[in-house]
Amino acid sequence: MIPLSILDLSPVSAGSTGAQALRNSLDLAQLADGLGFTRYWVAEHHNMPAIASSAPDIMIGQIAALTSRIRVGSGGVMLPNHAPLMVAERFKVLEALFPGRIDLGLGRAPGTDQATSYALRRRQGISEEDDFLERFNELMLLENRGFPAGHPFHNVRAMPSDVRLPPIYLLGSSDYSAQLAGQIGAAFAFAHHFATFDAAEAMRLYRDNFTPSPAHAKPYAILGTHVVCADSDAEAERLALTVDLNIVRRAKGEYLPLAAPEDAAAYDYTGVDRARIAQNRARMSVGSPATVKARLAPLLEATQANELMVTTMIYDHAARKHSYELLAQVFV
Repeated sequence: MIPLSILDLSPVSAGSTGAQALRNSLDLAQLADGLGFTRYWVAEHHNMPAIASSAPDIMIGQIAALTSRIRVGSGGVMLPNHAPLMVAERFKVLEALFPGRIDLGLGRAPGTDQATSYALRRRQGISEEDDFLERFNELMLLENRGFPAGHPFHNVRAMPSDVRLPPIYLLGSSDYSAQLAGQIGAAFAFAHHFATFDAAEAMRLYRDNFTPSPAHAKPYAILGTHVVCADSDAEAERLALTVDLNIVRRAKGEYLPLAAPEDAAAYDYTGVDRARIAQNRARMSVGSPATVKARLAPLLEATQANELMVTTMIYDHAARKHSYELLAQVFV
C-alpha cells in the first residue's frame, strides 16, 4: 500500500468560527494518528476567511503534542514571508521537542494576496524578484555554518544549535518547482489539487533533475490531491458541491467560508462557473472508497508517487473525518 497522508488547511465553514476550525484540525489529527496515516501537514495562508491555518509552526507543536506516532509538518511554510533564521529556530525547537516526527515543507509563494504579502514582509528587505532560492540558501548556510569568516552571519547560530533541521520538502505546482526540488536535493510535494501543470511530467522532471543531499539520498515524491469520499457515490457528490461553489467564488475573488451543500446546490451558476467546476473536478476524486481508489489508480501509476497526500475541503467536520476513515480502509 502507498503511504497515505493529510494536508489540512483548517477549513472554516459558514456559521462556524476560525477557532472551531483549528480545534477540528486537532481532532482530525488525533484520528489520523490512530488510523495509521503517515504524516499530517498544515498549511500557511493569510487573509482568507475560509482558511484558519495561518501559523503552521504553532499548529505543528499542538498537533505533535496530542499525537504519538504520526509525522507532523508544514505544507508549507511560505519562505518569502519569513526570515530564514526564524524558520530554522522554530523548526529546530519543534524537532527538539518531537524528535524524528517533524517535517519542514517549504513553499515559494506568499500564500495570500499582494497587499497582505506586503504587510507580512514590510519590515524585511522586499524584492520584486523571486527570492526563494536566496532565502533557501541562507537557511542552508545557517544550518551548515557555511557563511565564511568575515560574513556578518558567520557567528550566527540557529538555536538550539545541537539539533538538526527536520527533513526538507519543497512544495510546488509547476515544472520550475519540480526541477528546483530535484536540484536542491529536497523531497518534493506536488500540488495536483490546484496545479494546471501535468502531475506525471512534474514527477519526471523532479526525478531527472535530482541531486542527492545530506537529507535525501534519493528522490521522494508526494502527490497532493483533493478527495471527497463517502459511503456512496451519491453522498460524496452531494458533499463535493461545497467544493464546487468554493472554486467558483474564489475565481471571483470571494474568499468566503465554506457553504453547506444545500446552499451550494441552490447557487445560480453561469456557464463559465460550470466550466470552472468541470476543470476542477478533473483534478478531484469523488465517490465511494471503491470509486476513489479506481480514480486514483491511474494517476498514481502515471506519477509513480512515493506517497499520497489528501486534502478534503468540505462543510461538515464529521463528514470530513469519515472521508478519511474510508480512505484508510482502502489505502492504509
